Amino acid sequence: MESFSLILAIVVVTALAFDFTNGFHDTANAMATTISTGALKPKVAVAMSAVLNLVGAFLSVEVANTISKGLVDETGIRPEVIFAALVGAILWNLLTWLVGLPSSSSHALMGGLIGAAVASAGIGAVNGDVLVTKVLLPAIAAPIVAGLAAMLASRMTYSLGRKADGKAAAKGYRAGQIASAGLVSLAHGTNDAQKTMGIITLALIAGGSLAPDSDPPVWVILGAGLAIALGTYLGGWRIIRTMGKGLTDLQPQQGFAAQTSAATVILASSHLGFSLSTTHSVSGAVMGAGLGRKGGVVRWSTATRMFIAWGLTLPAAALVAALAEWVCRAGDWGTALVAVFLIASSFAIWRISRREVVDHTNVVDGDPVDTEGPGQPEPAGVVTTAMAAVSPPPTGVTEELAATVPAPATTPDPKAPSAATTV
Repeated sequence: MESFSLILAIVVVTALAFDFTNGFHDTANAMATTISTGALKPKVAVAMSAVLNLVGAFLSVEVANTISKGLVDETGIRPEVIFAALVGAILWNLLTWLVGLPSSSSHALMGGLIGAAVASAGIGAVNGDVLVTKVLLPAIAAPIVAGLAAMLASRMTYSLGRKADGKAAAKGYRAGQIASAGLVSLAHGTNDAQKTMGIITLALIAGGSLAPDSDPPVWVILGAGLAIALGTYLGGWRIIRTMGKGLTDLQPQQGFAAQTSAATVILASSHLGFSLSTTHSVSGAVMGAGLGRKGGVVRWSTATRMFIAWGLTLPAAALVAALAEWVCRAGDWGTALVAVFLIASSFAIWRISRREVVDHTNVVDGDPVDTEGPGQPEPAGVVTTAMAAVSPPPTGVTEELAATVPAPATTPDPKAPSAATTV
C-alpha cells in the first residue's frame, strides 16, 4: 500500500457505513417470509441471516470487480467522487427504510456512483454497455424471472402436497423455508457485500493505494462482510413488516417457494457478475408466490408504491451524489460540510423513526401498511378485489364466514303463538 490519506480513510469508513445500512435495509429479503409464517422467531432469524451474510462475502468477488473495474472509468475518479456517491446511496437507504419500502440498496449505490462520476468527469465516465447489460437489464428481468418461478413452484407444492397430512406437510415446509432463507442470506452476502468491496477497492485505486485492476484485499472483504452482518443482525424491522405482511399473506409452502426461487436467481447472477438487486428478486418472488396459491392475492397498492420507489432509486441517489460532489469540489471544507450534512440527516431520520418504533416485538403485529389511519387496513385495490372474487376461498373460510353472517330476517307467522301468550 503506497499511501492512505485522510480523505481515503473517510471514504472507507463511509463505505462501511453504507454496507451497514445495506444490511439492515435488506434483512427483509432473506427473513421476512420466514418471520411472517412463524418458521423462525425474529431475533433467531436475523442472527442466522447475519452469520450467513458474513460467510457469503467470502465466496466470490465477481460483482465487486464489476463495480471497481467495469461501471465507471477508473481514470480521473477521485476519492471525493466516491464519497459523494456513498452519501447519495446512504440517504436514499435511510429514507426508504423510514417509510418501510424495500427499495434496492444496490441501485442506490449504482445511482450514487453514476451521478457523482458524471458530475466530476462528464457522461463519458460511465461505461454505458456495462450499465445496460449488468445493471439495468437484470433489474427488469430479476423480479419477473423470480416471480414466475415462485408462482410455478407454489402451485407445484400445493399440487404435490394435496394428499399429504396437513400438520406434517406444514412442518416440513417450515424446515424447508428455514433452509431456503439461509440460502437467500448466503446469496445476499455473496452479491451485496461485494458491492461495498468494489466501492472501497475503486477508492483505493483512485487514491493510489492499489494498482489498477486489483482484486479486493482480504481486509476489505472482511470489513465489508462484518459491516453487512452487523446491519443484518440489527434487523430492518420496518421493511420486514412490509415484505412479510404488506405485499401478500404467505403460507409456509409459498414462503419456501419464494425464497428458493429468489436464492436461485441471486446466486446465478452473482456467478455471472451481474450487479443484481436482491430486493427486486425477493419482492418479485414474494408476489409470484402470493399469486401461486388458489385464492391468494397481492396488495397491489403496496406493490405500486414499491415499484415507484424502484424507479426513483437510481435518479434520486444520482442527484444527491452529484450535488454532494459539487460541494466537495470546494476542497477540504466542502468535504467536511457534506460529511456534517450526512451525519445530521441520518440522525434526523433516526429521530423521526422513534415516533413509531417497529422492532422484533411487534414486527408481525397489526396491519403492516396503514393508509387510512391507526388500525385501518390497506384498501385491497381493483386487481386484488377482482382476483378474490373469482377465486374459491381457502379451506375453512366458508365455515368461518357462515358463522359470522347473521341469519336472514323472517316474517312472523300470524298463526304462531306469541311470546306473550306462552308465558
